Amino acid sequence: MLTIFGYRGSINVRKVLWLCAELGLNYGTEDWGGGTRPTSSPEFLRLNPAGMVPVIDDGGFILWESNTILRYLAASRGRTDLLPDDLKQRASIEKWMDWQVSDFNNSWRVAFQALVRKNPAYQDKTAIAQSLDTFSDLVGRVAAQIDRSGGYVCGGSFTLADIPIGLSIHRWRALPAARPDLPIIEDYYERLCSRAGFREFGLNGGP
Repeated sequence: MLTIFGYRGSINVRKVLWLCAELGLNYGTEDWGGGTRPTSSPEFLRLNPAGMVPVIDDGGFILWESNTILRYLAASRGRTDLLPDDLKQRASIEKWMDWQVSDFNNSWRVAFQALVRKNPAYQDKTAIAQSLDTFSDLVGRVAAQIDRSGGYVCGGSFTLADIPIGLSIHRWRALPAARPDLPIIEDYYERLCSRAGFREFGLNGGP
């Protein structure tokens, strides 16, 4: 039995939930973080010494770090359509996943904390504007990649890269701020909306 530890409001937890829908996996959940049980507690730190969600328990195998969990679940369930065995194809997917969790995530952090979370520590107007500009610039680069690749981040079909990238695109569209007009991104978003997992954990999962 697969157990997912975290809270649904977390974008990183929603990555795992969306993939589970794509894989048709049965799973249970335990709420941690986000105002539920504290991830600083000794019980949780035994699962993840970094104190972050999500964590999974897959039949006794404990794993944390959201994109690592995505790779493990796709590979362990034999979903080579999402994560191919070919090392070059796999690396092309993984580079976008790693970029999402580093540069792409960091671009929207200030704007999201200020405009959605209403965090008083993130109310510098110059920093918010810079975050919004950087985020939109990187979304434009994603659009250029999708245009080159044929409809999705890494080609003409949906792969594992589209889960983290797609959730960040959803966050960009959900921010209460002006955005540039990017028809390629709007078309991509419509394709994501055709997937039940995205509709449940992206479109309806929160910003």
